[in-house]
Amino acid sequence: MSHANKHTAGHGNINPANELEKRVADAFLIFDHHGNKTVDVREIGTILRFLGCVPTEADVNEVISATEFEDSNGTVHLSKFLPYVSQLIAEHKMEPAPPEKLLKAFRVLDQEGKGFVDKEYMTKLITEEGEPFTVEELEEMMAVAVDMATDKIAYELYLNQLLVDF
Repeated sequence: MSHANKHTAGHGNINPANELEKRVADAFLIFDHHGNKTVDVREIGTILRFLGCVPTEADVNEVISATEFEDSNGTVHLSKFLPYVSQLIAEHKMEPAPPEKLLKAFRVLDQEGKGFVDKEYMTKLITEEGEPFTVEELEEMMAVAVDMATDKIAYELYLNQLLVDF
């Protein structure tokens, strides 16, 4: 059996057992550019986010470690990804923070209780503290969050905008 067929043999018909598994499989297959039920490990974070997860870099690396075949040259096969990620989602892992928790976090940052956070201050925090945002993530957030007239983030309004998207 050739190396290329080794991982796909016996996995040709992956039948999702429920709606969740179907969603996971469908998302995975969007990124399967070769039609062989595999994706590049660099796509894993994107697939997880596409599924509504909010993984840290460590979460993404954990999923890759758990689902990548040892001799796969940086690919993940659906047969390993599907059960692992379906289980994570079923256990409510990597879910976005609830709005109440986000509001509480913004209020901690707004020590004077003004109802807003300066764009500059927020930019510094999310690019230098904790798990830093990428430039793309920062631009995406600021485009929605910042009031262009004041250059501030009125966080209750911002959170309400996020909730409409859910």
